Amino acid sequence: METAHRYILEPYKGMNTRYRCPSCQQRDKTFSLYIDKETGEHIHPTVGRCNRESNCGHHYTPKQYFQDNSISFDNPQPKAYKPQLFTPPPKPVSFIPVEVFKASLKAHETNHFVQFLIDLFGVEVASQLVSHYFIATSKHWNGATVFWQIDTQGKIRTGKIMLYSPSTGKRVKEPFNHINWVHTAVKQPDFELKQCLFGEHLLNDKTKPVAIVESEKTAVIASVYLPQFIWVAVGSLTNLNAEKCNILKGRTVTLFPDLNGFEKWSSKAKELSHLAIFTVSDLLECKATEAERKQGFDLADYLIKYDYKAFALPESEATEPPPAVQPLVEVKLFEQPEPVYYFSKPEQTKPESWEQDITELENYFSGITLPTQPIKLNKCSTITNCSQFIKSHFATVKANNGKRTFLPYLHRLQELKKLIIQ
Repeated sequence: METAHRYILEPYKGMNTRYRCPSCQQRDKTFSLYIDKETGEHIHPTVGRCNRESNCGHHYTPKQYFQDNSISFDNPQPKAYKPQLFTPPPKPVSFIPVEVFKASLKAHETNHFVQFLIDLFGVEVASQLVSHYFIATSKHWNGATVFWQIDTQGKIRTGKIMLYSPSTGKRVKEPFNHINWVHTAVKQPDFELKQCLFGEHLLNDKTKPVAIVESEKTAVIASVYLPQFIWVAVGSLTNLNAEKCNILKGRTVTLFPDLNGFEKWSSKAKELSHLAIFTVSDLLECKATEAERKQGFDLADYLIKYDYKAFALPESEATEPPPAVQPLVEVKLFEQPEPVYYFSKPEQTKPESWEQDITELENYFSGITLPTQPIKLNKCSTITNCSQFIKSHFATVKANNGKRTFLPYLHRLQELKKLIIQ
């Protein structure tokens, strides 16, 4: 009798000790597992009793299990099996109805964030940003913005609703922090949320490296100043994770953390290095003043101190100002509209060739043993994987030979060569 009582149904200690029945598969946790009192472990995921006996009747005892598997009841071998907790299969991902999405792509004249973009960049650039990122308007608060999360399949995962000051571009945090979610606001029943990167739909372009920032606002603004990157956002300092970054497999990625986020994202870059080639920019750490640190500057705060034309159009100047009043261009669903030039188009110069430089660098790197230790390229960049860094940079300069926007990639290879020689 003592041996028989060695195996008992696990005592109830809350719902963590009740599981999904392997027979009836009810969502409610109705299944009790047998445990070995000597070890405290479960016998097997199927060895137990369903409490819905009137409808199910599953009751598989330890004795039956041992007999079915030719195991001695007195000295069961192999050792009692400790299963993983029964968890329901993942639900299919939910999406926001396209009608809700389309209805938000209007009334930009009331959108505080769009007004800020117009003041910052002018109507032409603001219009392109609205179209590029599908910046939308919400009635949740007067003047509120929706930042849609659209995946590479064009499916709308959710949207973050935020309220900004039209004059400063800062988030409204008084009398409360104005943040909400579309999937919450529309009260869609049984919504199974799986977020993606803000701007993920832009990753269908494989020709550019990727830049990641924390906030959606920063991604939008930085895309004007540094268009050589595809700018996406994770939403917060702690949202940089493998699930969101899985879409970046094999790509070259630069992280631009907010102030005081450099160490955390440097650690994350190492953790996620199996997915992509990550570089962490310490631009803000190097440049920020003490006052800016106290204010919690992000990349957008730093960039808007400068004229974007000095970044975007370094070799040309606008010859005439944009009209004082101009309606925003119509937003096209999942298409990028042709740019509307309110300024004179810069003259197209014949691209130079970097062929000789590329060949010299390839010959050099192929003839040496590459360093395996991290290399500090400059005060704002550290190379953690020299081989991957060289491979990705050669791919970029070859694909964009002569395009001045991508000249920094060639320069970085040349800087690395000088460092190794030294």
